[in-house]
Amino acid sequence: MKRLNFTAETLRRRVRTSTSVSLAAFAIAAFSLCLCASVVNVFAQTETPPAPGAPKSGTVPAVQEKKLGNGLTVAVVERKGVPLVTIQLLVKSGASAEQANKAGLADLTASMLTKGTKTKTATQIAEEIEFLGGSINSGAGWNSSFVSVTVTSDKVDQAMAILADVVLNPKFDQKELDLLKSQTLDGLTYNLKQPSFLANYVASKYSFGEHPAGGTPASIGSITSSDVSAFHDKNYRSDTSVLIFTGDISLAKAAVSAEKIFAGMKKWEGESGMRKEMVSSASSGSPQSARRILVIDLPKSGQAAVSYYDQVLGVGRKSGSFYPATVMNTVLGGGYSARLNYEIRIKRGLSYGAGSNVGWRWNQANFGTRAQTKNESAAEVAELTMTEVMRMTNSSVGGEELVPRKSVLTGNFGRNLETTNGLAAAVGELYSFGIPTSELNLYVSSVNGVTDAQIKDFASKNLLGGDIIIVGDYSVFKDDLAKRFPNMKIDVIKADELDLSKDNLRK
Repeated sequence: MKRLNFTAETLRRRVRTSTSVSLAAFAIAAFSLCLCASVVNVFAQTETPPAPGAPKSGTVPAVQEKKLGNGLTVAVVERKGVPLVTIQLLVKSGASAEQANKAGLADLTASMLTKGTKTKTATQIAEEIEFLGGSINSGAGWNSSFVSVTVTSDKVDQAMAILADVVLNPKFDQKELDLLKSQTLDGLTYNLKQPSFLANYVASKYSFGEHPAGGTPASIGSITSSDVSAFHDKNYRSDTSVLIFTGDISLAKAAVSAEKIFAGMKKWEGESGMRKEMVSSASSGSPQSARRILVIDLPKSGQAAVSYYDQVLGVGRKSGSFYPATVMNTVLGGGYSARLNYEIRIKRGLSYGAGSNVGWRWNQANFGTRAQTKNESAAEVAELTMTEVMRMTNSSVGGEELVPRKSVLTGNFGRNLETTNGLAAAVGELYSFGIPTSELNLYVSSVNGVTDAQIKDFASKNLLGGDIIIVGDYSVFKDDLAKRFPNMKIDVIKADELDLSKDNLRK
């Protein structure tokens, strides 16, 4: 579910002139352009942009619930006006419920659901959804898995029948699985040669003590049809799932249809297949700007990925730190005008974009920054990143900066809720973490209520003592990195010696 996402380059005007244009005409044109530019500059310099408007607190209808006889929760957000409905089956198990040596199993399982059932092929499923004028999607993140369909409101029963079929009667055909694995491995092989992708994969193990949710070449290759079937049987259960409806449908209609079509979904009778609370293998950080520097040496790479990662233990999605952390992240790296992008891209032109993100778990938060730059400027970008992280912990965020950053958050949130898909995803996130659905209408006020003191408190307690990870051509930035971080040990692993399944990351 998932994977969170982190502008346009300066427009270049190309002017083509003909050799038949006289020098005099060219001079006149140039003079006119300069005159126009001067007029524009006069207005640009004298006009002050209006102050940000007062924050608006939009609301959505309350989530209505009903529990069916088999334990399946039906949740409905009824919103009339547009005859569309999204139906999402949320399963409260994702990559956290899989073994590290089977990393990627949750996502493969979700993806295989639409690849054929006991009575229909993948092609037939796609044709039936297309005939309804709808769409079907499935996937898995760290905390949950999902399957969803979106159709017009008069096609809900037909769409639910397809949804129930792929969830309750998947075939997990070996040929389809082999094809999906082949496609996944092709994608991994390519992506693991890209500095930014590789940095994130390394961080999942090195900094966060987890395994990559998307799997590794070794783990994907080892997954069998029996593995997929077992994960499905253990996790796609009525008592650990929520059937979410958003759009032009009432609770009464949704419940009647669900009772009839999903009656065959069973509870899990054995040991729970839900997420495991992770016990991190990453050591705790010390109160310094960074604890470790790891370089993945990728010779002849065109660019370098520069990141800083920090594991925040004991601060999960349900904690009171969620909103201060969310606003803090937006100030630091959430968008074009955030601090990291300003310092690295806008001010110095060292990257096409820089930002940060917080990935939430039940019992921890995974914080990370990102920037891709020339190998020659990798060490400088690492230093700039750490300067901004440190500034976040020891300086205030003034209202002139804080108000517009909050507006970015609340504006994005409101836009996401405008679609039935976005609304279903927001409701699903609350259910996956066991958060009351009433929080949906508290988000805006909670964001706007965050103070500078709360941001500084969270940052000073949780952002320090993480890891700088650089993936690039080490020979180019080696000396500069040692110069800028003279008191830190730099651990180097050659890319062809990297093993993402090993705790020490080495073959």
